[in-house]
Amino acid sequence: MAKRLKSFGDYKADGNVWITLTTGEYYPDILVSACELYKPVLVMFSEILKRSEDSTALFKGICEISDSWMRIQLARVFRKYVSPDTPVELLKKKSSAQKICDDFQHRFRKINEVQKAFDSRPLPDEALCAVLWEYKDRGKKGYDLTEKFFAVMRRKFPQYAIKGPERAGKDILLGDVFKNYPNPRRPVDFLICDPKTDKVLAVVLALYDSDRGGAQEDDRTGGYKNCADEILAYCKKKRMGTKVIFLNDGPGLLLGSMWRDYAEIEKRGKGKILVTTLRMLDERLTKDWLVK
Repeated sequence: MAKRLKSFGDYKADGNVWITLTTGEYYPDILVSACELYKPVLVMFSEILKRSEDSTALFKGICEISDSWMRIQLARVFRKYVSPDTPVELLKKKSSAQKICDDFQHRFRKINEVQKAFDSRPLPDEALCAVLWEYKDRGKKGYDLTEKFFAVMRRKFPQYAIKGPERAGKDILLGDVFKNYPNPRRPVDFLICDPKTDKVLAVVLALYDSDRGGAQEDDRTGGYKNCADEILAYCKKKRMGTKVIFLNDGPGLLLGSMWRDYAEIEKRGKGKILVTTLRMLDERLTKDWLVK
């Protein structure tokens, strides 16, 4: 009798052995570097603040900064001091400046209060620099994960092509891949393809979970379940053998019901879904599974 291949759920008992941990940074060790990096940001914020007659003018002054990195950091400082309700992604968009003012300026903190609060802190403000430092490498763990995934795939399956950004880059939209896909804006991270036939063997979604729980936990697994159902329903209708791979890693997998929920997602795929960490790839992802 052939040996049954282990499912994702079978790894749960010693799950800590199968996750990849990235190197973090210690506090307060980061403060010197953080203050060096963000002091110019706080100095420029102070200069724009002093010449602004109100908080709307302060925001518009920030939007006039041409350097995108500096403008985004200034917007983050603005959010902390002036408008914590404003979505940070909106603040990053220079083209949205007037709409932000129209929609949120009634909630902006008054300029004299902003000046008083800013002046109450040292320059550079270690606390704020530490907060900004947290944004610096956001996404880096995910990029490191996908870069290692590319390396494993090239070694293990040199005959196949991986389409998608190796680190940072735009998601692949399935409407650009599959004809008449029902949700053309569905984003995925990678495609594993046979270059000889251009057949899509697998759709890959990758995520590094540093920390996750509660509602976030439910949202993530629920979103993955809906995504997998959608892709597999389309492939079944088109009589395609395309599989779905969820490359997940990090200590967040060990929290709450995450491992069990991912195991259920894999189980409901009836052999068409693979949930794996980076360390499981060599053992679990096989040519037979990809092409059968």
